[in-house]
Amino acid sequence: MPLLTSTYRAPWWLPGGHAQTLGPRLLRRAPPVNYRRERIATPDGDFLDLDWSKCGGARVVVILHGLEGCSRSRYVLGFVHALNGAGWDCVVLNFRGCGGELNRACRLYHSGETDDLHSVVGHVLAQSDVVEVALLGVSLGGNVLLKYLGEQGDGIDRHIGRAMALSVPCDLASSAAQLARPTNRLYMRYFLRSLARKAQGKAAQFPGRFSTEGLGRMVTFAEFDGQVTAPLHGFAGADDYWRQCSSRLFVPRIRLPTLLLSARNDPFLTPECFPEEEAKASTCFHLEAPTTGGHVGFSSARLGGPTWSERRAVEFLGGAMP
Repeated sequence: MPLLTSTYRAPWWLPGGHAQTLGPRLLRRAPPVNYRRERIATPDGDFLDLDWSKCGGARVVVILHGLEGCSRSRYVLGFVHALNGAGWDCVVLNFRGCGGELNRACRLYHSGETDDLHSVVGHVLAQSDVVEVALLGVSLGGNVLLKYLGEQGDGIDRHIGRAMALSVPCDLASSAAQLARPTNRLYMRYFLRSLARKAQGKAAQFPGRFSTEGLGRMVTFAEFDGQVTAPLHGFAGADDYWRQCSSRLFVPRIRLPTLLLSARNDPFLTPECFPEEEAKASTCFHLEAPTTGGHVGFSSARLGGPTWSERRAVEFLGGAMP
């Protein structure tokens, strides 16, 4: 029954989920990371940009960032720095259009796109010096990761040892409704402004593929996913996209030791995003849900140091007991 009791408590000087979400982004300096970029081809004639940070080990963590993030996002740099320090090489998959150059194909990325992750895992496993691979996904990247693990089921490659997902909206419909609340307007403005720029670029590449009417005035994911995500990726609409791609549906088929770490006061998540019954019924899927932490926050008491979630990732992916 891998439903874990967490020891984490947010620092007293970050009260509430919003402060615990924004604090690490505003108060923490990004740790130094030196990347080497590698571009690989995809089966559909597009490309993926991978950023490697190597420390000379034979173990690799594949890292998936969140919505409109990239390898340079502060939380990604924090995980790379911490894992490098523990002897892991790291490779960050920049989702299509997130690596600094708009991708070529008539598509972008979304919460349920697992083919690209499968390609990257295969690419990493083909490296002659790699003996072990772990997977780490954050927010949207965590949803992609959990869905991928469920899809793979018993067929997961034996060289993949463990996986960890952080702050995951694993019920997409309820999370989209939660983010549409007035208290989350700041986050939505940031996400939708960035997404609209990418959509405009994609519309210039493929005129008429989807409507750009009102892109700059959208205030909810229901609007954006219905008008852009769904037609670009073959879904009937926003509801169909959310239904097919919510990772909670795939959790029962996970056969790899996996930790989902999400805070109860995460302003992006709802009770439906905490698969408690699935964890109780599983022998390998672990849910850890501290009462505090915010969204991809989990600050430590020492400002500027590694976050608690970074230390937890080093611990869990390194094989420590949950």
